[in-house]
Amino acid sequence: MPTPDRTTLEAIITAARDLLEEADGLAGVTMQAVAVRVGVRAPSLYKRVENRDRLVQLVAEQTLVELTVRLDAARDARALLDAYRAFGKERPAAFRLVMTPGAGTPIADRAVQAGSSAAILRVAAELAGEPDALEAARLLTAWATGFISMELNGAFRLGGEIDRAWDYGVTRIVAAVSRVEQ
Repeated sequence: MPTPDRTTLEAIITAARDLLEEADGLAGVTMQAVAVRVGVRAPSLYKRVENRDRLVQLVAEQTLVELTVRLDAARDARALLDAYRAFGKERPAAFRLVMTPGAGTPIADRAVQAGSSAAILRVAAELAGEPDALEAARLLTAWATGFISMELNGAFRLGGEIDRAWDYGVTRIVAAVSRVEQ
């Protein structure tokens, strides 16, 4: 009689996601650490996940799905950008994994990436018009990702209030992207 499964793929991904935030970022996500977290021996993980790269990819995909749910709930550009920043601050290592992965870091499947872009494309189309939606979405995403990345890395060192800078930036970037009726 085969031994019963002692863990699930979902539990493995959740353990890896938690380790990503608690340990040394991506370096802390090892098959051994995940196995300890879910209460199995490391070789048992390979029944569910082929290797560490695939596990990291699954974590990236789950992260994008979670982020997508938050962004889809946004009614306008301000709410969307604020939700994006809140996610980055709550889950900084996961944010870095999906938004600024290092060279050689496994990334989410293209379909998952595309799904995560729907909300920003919707908001960008509302602001800039359908013909310019992709460019507007890229501008909004690039600005917000840069700001959030700098904030997470403690790169704003000149003083001042970071929240005030965020508000200023959101107001200006949304105004810049908004189409002007002539």
